[in-house]
Amino acid sequence: MRRFSIATVAAVSCIAFAQFASAADLPLKAPVYKAAYNWNGLYIGGNIGYSWGHGDSWYADPGLTGVGLPAAIFGSQNLDGMIGGGQIGYNWLYQDIWVLGVEADFQGSGEKGSGSFSDPYCADCNAAPNALLSGTVDSKILWFGTVRARAGLLVNPTLLVYATGGLAYGKITTSGTITDSFVPTTWSFGDSTTRFGWTLGGGIEGAVPNTMDWTWKVEYLYIDFGSVSGSGIDADFGSTYNWNVQVTDNIVRVGLNYRFH
Repeated sequence: MRRFSIATVAAVSCIAFAQFASAADLPLKAPVYKAAYNWNGLYIGGNIGYSWGHGDSWYADPGLTGVGLPAAIFGSQNLDGMIGGGQIGYNWLYQDIWVLGVEADFQGSGEKGSGSFSDPYCADCNAAPNALLSGTVDSKILWFGTVRARAGLLVNPTLLVYATGGLAYGKITTSGTITDSFVPTTWSFGDSTTRFGWTLGGGIEGAVPNTMDWTWKVEYLYIDFGSVSGSGIDADFGSTYNWNVQVTDNIVRVGLNYRFH
């Protein structure tokens, strides 16, 4: 019985060894892994958002001092409105955790705002004790765009946190009127021009679930467009006036990108 058991174990061992040796001669298959998300390459997309801009204005006229008013009048406008547009960019994945890139976008804008002032004065205190110098300033951002560098860190393979900054440009329209109730008379000033400035901000971008080509993003930008300015001769005092509006903007937008691999 003992000899039979030993013989049986020996036979089973020989069969197992033969099967193992045969399997060892078969070609080995590489393990199958799910492909990582590919951040490299060109992408295009669209976006929509909201802005809250600001226009700081001043109007300087030496003729105002002749009736006891300050030579310069300061004001502001809140330039609020919806924005929407598109973007195009290119990414490079560096050391598997950094995403570097460039992006350009162009936005239509409904941003506009208005400011006003009213200053009483006494040109002839007996004849017109309630004379009034008043004015309005209206500003609009008709469209704007940016060209920016991007640098981000992957929180995980499909979620990117990034900073961005670069060139900004936009079409700014400003118009204003000044009215003197004592004369009475009204004169106007304004301009519509493309201004160049800078922008800085950041955002979050992530893969749309169950896709390899689509990403969503949420982004904030601060934009300084510089100033719109001009000069002229007022119709009241005959003096040379100067005006200036400094335009800045804050935007928040959400977007969707399609990546070409």
